[in-house]
Amino acid sequence: MQKGNIGVTTENIFPVIKKFLYSDHEIFLREMVSNAVDATQKMKTLAERGDFKGELGDLTVRVSIDADKGTLTFSDRGIGMTAEEIDRYINQIAFSGVSDFLDKYKDNANAIIGHFGLGFYSAFMVSKKVEIVTKSYREDATAVKWSCDGSPEYEITETEKEGRGSDIILYIDDDSKEFLEKDKIQGLLDKYCKFMAVPVAFGKKTEWKDGKMTDTDEDNIVNDSEPLWTKAPSSLKDEDYKEFYRKLYPMQDEPLFWIHLNVDFPFNLTGILYFPRIKSNIDLQRNKIQLYCNQVFVTDQVEGIVPEFLTLLHGVIDSPDIPLNVSRSYLQSDANVKKISTYITKKVADRLNGIFKDDRKDYEAKWDDLKIFIHYGMLSQEDFYDRAKDFSLLKDTEGKYFTYEEYKTLIKDNQTDKDGNLVYLYANRLEDQYSFIETAKAKGYNVLLLDGDLDTHMVSMLEQKFEKSRFARVDADIIERLIVKEDQKKNDLTDDETANLSQAFRSQIPSMEKTNFYVEVQALGQEAQPVLITQSEYMRRMKEMSRYQSGMAFYGEMPDSYTMVLNSDHALVKRVLEDENAQCADALKPILAEIKGQEARLAVLRQEQGKKKPEEVTQEEKDDVAATEKAVNEQKDKKNQVIAEYAKGNDVIHQLIDLALLQNGMLKGAALANFLKRSVDMIK
Repeated sequence: MQKGNIGVTTENIFPVIKKFLYSDHEIFLREMVSNAVDATQKMKTLAERGDFKGELGDLTVRVSIDADKGTLTFSDRGIGMTAEEIDRYINQIAFSGVSDFLDKYKDNANAIIGHFGLGFYSAFMVSKKVEIVTKSYREDATAVKWSCDGSPEYEITETEKEGRGSDIILYIDDDSKEFLEKDKIQGLLDKYCKFMAVPVAFGKKTEWKDGKMTDTDEDNIVNDSEPLWTKAPSSLKDEDYKEFYRKLYPMQDEPLFWIHLNVDFPFNLTGILYFPRIKSNIDLQRNKIQLYCNQVFVTDQVEGIVPEFLTLLHGVIDSPDIPLNVSRSYLQSDANVKKISTYITKKVADRLNGIFKDDRKDYEAKWDDLKIFIHYGMLSQEDFYDRAKDFSLLKDTEGKYFTYEEYKTLIKDNQTDKDGNLVYLYANRLEDQYSFIETAKAKGYNVLLLDGDLDTHMVSMLEQKFEKSRFARVDADIIERLIVKEDQKKNDLTDDETANLSQAFRSQIPSMEKTNFYVEVQALGQEAQPVLITQSEYMRRMKEMSRYQSGMAFYGEMPDSYTMVLNSDHALVKRVLEDENAQCADALKPILAEIKGQEARLAVLRQEQGKKKPEEVTQEEKDDVAATEKAVNEQKDKKNQVIAEYAKGNDVIHQLIDLALLQNGMLKGAALANFLKRSVDMIK
């Protein structure tokens, strides 16, 4: 029997392991099974090289629970260890046996998982005592038992064991009893060991017999030791990829398509990335790519390895060259990570470009689902924009698709304004903006449909990328001002008529929370709508972007601003103006006379004060100006009240306002009810 202290540089390594080394205690199971797989892979390598002449036999790694004894056991038929090897590889922490093994068998070693020699000690995160019962594959080897209770002290004794390999027996601690539950261990095996390279058995398969579930004689193998990404793409069919996707994500819709990664220089990387069908809720779709190291699950937090925009993808990446820290749970900064990220970006771009060129019709059919990936990439990664601009599409309201260059050619003759700017008209709600779209079409213009989550950001980016171009939502203004072909036609109304008409409508617009309306009078032609509501392109775009960018929250808090445009050429607006002039003339006559008199007096006072230096103007003179300004404003308020009182009883004004609001989806509540009642009354 041998006793001693484990060789560590820290006084007591176990509290460090238990609390800090691993991000989650459940990781111990991955390490235990990984070590068993390592030992088995080493055994296979020795046999392949001829260094072992015996029968390999059953190489299945077995996991078993003994609830009565409170133990969880991991058994393998790998190379096993001698007492000397235990002393070297177990008692000397962080001196990994894998390093020596790989040096010797670097040309044909099977996939060896372990890198750091600390994996075994993760067992003490959940155990009050750990035993190793092992027997080396070497001829005449003696079985030995290593035992440690979580202190630096250990004990090695000779023992009996049938056949080579190791049993790692964990005596589960009182505060970790959940690791003696079958369902818990099954779940962890499914999470961490689903694709390990050696069969892993946990109990027996069950079947329904005599009214209850009964164990069979067949091992319950929990893993697929030859997952799809380890196979040659040429040997696989589409259905193989779809079946594997269903295995990874049982509740997901069928993917759009996939990319099989397979590179061995300048780093090793295999995997399969799937483009899922998603349209929104970007953040909810992250963490679907699983990272493996030689078929051992490491993490689904793949930021840094996969470009940020591709974290929306699903699938598997496996690489022994991705640097991990001692617990294999966190990525470390490394040049290889950057190379891998760049490679994946290029591979994705090449695959998308290939699909676009080979089967454009199929590509267009998938575009609505696909564009969120491409747009996110173009927005977040400059070099991806350069790669993707040739296969990124624009879709118009007719459902036709165009590349950027194709669309520019389509609209450049008709949608260039008088200053030489190319104007891209777009809608984001087909039904709500129908009349605006039709007005644009009547002018011979084409309208894009930009209804994706990222389209507002895309518009801002494309305006910077496209030369002398701007995007305008089709309801951002009257069509003549969206694409200005010639100087705007002036309306024929006097300033007083314009002001009075504006006040009549402004006074009757229903009050809406956090919403401001401005009223303009424009000559739009007899065939145009009598009243239109538009929204500033700039302010609306800033508010939409503020929903995604916290630094723009200021815009999100600002009220919505709309412009109500009155068409002075339309017969109904003319009728309102004529009726207003007739109905309000008597009441307004003395008010207008008073305003004119006070404004004339104010002009004289300001002229006289303008001849003096500011310090020469007396307080009495200042007060006189202020009193006159107040008198003018009071009379204007009276004028506005007279007009508002008139407008209150004018059903045509109310009807035109409500129709414009209705067209923009803004007529609700009491205002909508009043509109319906008034509409019925007007029909009678």
